[in-house]
Amino acid sequence: MLQKLSHRGEDGFKIIESHGTTLGAVWPEAQVAPTPPTLQKQAAWDGSRPPLPDPTGLGQEQEPFALTAALPDGLFLARDPLGVCPLYYGWMPGGELCFASEVKALLEVTETVKEVPPGTWYDGEEGFTVFAEVELNSPLSQDSEQVASSLRLLLEQSVARRINDREMGCWLSGGLDSSAMAALVRPHVEKLHTFGGGLDGAPDLEYAGKVSAFLDTEHHEIILTLDDLLAALPEVIYHLESFDALLVRSSITNYLVAKHAAGHVGAVFSGEGADELFGGYAYLKELDPEHLPGELVDITRRLHNTALQRVDRSANAHGLVAHVAFLDMDVVRFALRIPAHLKLYRNGKVVEKWILRRALDDTLPDDVLWRRKSKFWQGSGVGDLLAEYAGENITDADFRRERTLDNGWSLNTKEELMYYRVFRDQFGELDNLSWMGRTKGAPRAGER
Repeated sequence: MLQKLSHRGEDGFKIIESHGTTLGAVWPEAQVAPTPPTLQKQAAWDGSRPPLPDPTGLGQEQEPFALTAALPDGLFLARDPLGVCPLYYGWMPGGELCFASEVKALLEVTETVKEVPPGTWYDGEEGFTVFAEVELNSPLSQDSEQVASSLRLLLEQSVARRINDREMGCWLSGGLDSSAMAALVRPHVEKLHTFGGGLDGAPDLEYAGKVSAFLDTEHHEIILTLDDLLAALPEVIYHLESFDALLVRSSITNYLVAKHAAGHVGAVFSGEGADELFGGYAYLKELDPEHLPGELVDITRRLHNTALQRVDRSANAHGLVAHVAFLDMDVVRFALRIPAHLKLYRNGKVVEKWILRRALDDTLPDDVLWRRKSKFWQGSGVGDLLAEYAGENITDADFRRERTLDNGWSLNTKEELMYYRVFRDQFGELDNLSWMGRTKGAPRAGER
């Protein structure tokens, strides 16, 4: 099982056998932090600073984690409230419980793979118990300047607690979220490496270069072609463990940029989570403002097996640590209390993520700070290239014949069928796909 996960870290390796439990772990150097010796001897984890294997303290943790521990009364599992760190489990034919950070390791020993729900802990007596949930709370009553100031301080604190080297990296698309991360990281490091990628002439490349020059970073630009995207597809789907069309499409450039970044730094910052917390998606503008807070909670809860899975697999495929500082729990709790009218600001036109822009208004050039949102795969120039390629290479008859899977899922497009074929070649025909997330709007198991 550890061989299947060896890409997640080549700097550390251990196997622990204690109290009838066997734990194994690999990890990269960038994830090493001072840890109590007793915990090292009884636990394996994902994340830089693991919590103690005690349910009473899990809800106070600010940083993401997936924790497994061999305790005198049995196995203990726990996962952070947002599911930033992945964790899956299953039952072997003999009744043994097994677990892993990626599904590919579990498929070696069981077909009954399930995802450990975010914000839960497990032991043999209690089963799964929820210790934290992403939920709405009473809205803030402060004025916009006070909210922006508090948000800025929380973001600065989140970034600062994740700095652990004089040189660090940042994925940089030139959009607001990744540019904000780069601006907040820059004062803390001697050298900031920024990494952007896309097809020649893609708008992200232009804006990323502008941000890099403004912040004085060492910028690395990867120019891609359709052939590059197609060649990487088997690797991407193997590591991503998904055939969801929008997720795969947005992962290919991310994966290739991460591969390049791993040659320069051990850790990068990602801007993931800002759209969900602050209202960055175009469809949100059409909602009744009263419904916006609930919708943001819903899409934040869905991150664990969609966008966060992309971040985790793209980074860890190359032994790279990805920090998602927008999803620090202090930031999340505060952001979900910010009134809707400060997120989608309506003054003749609707400005998405308005309060975030106000919080960062002295950190970036104005044309970057107020740049409109574009999907990751659009800004990188990928657009509909892969969909068009699939349309040219999969016939209508093939799509009708293959689009319905044995578990009842219906593939939405020829592009998704193209990805599913690669997935099937990698993992075989799997009846159980309950562990796999699909982007919002895609049918789930049992739905047509």
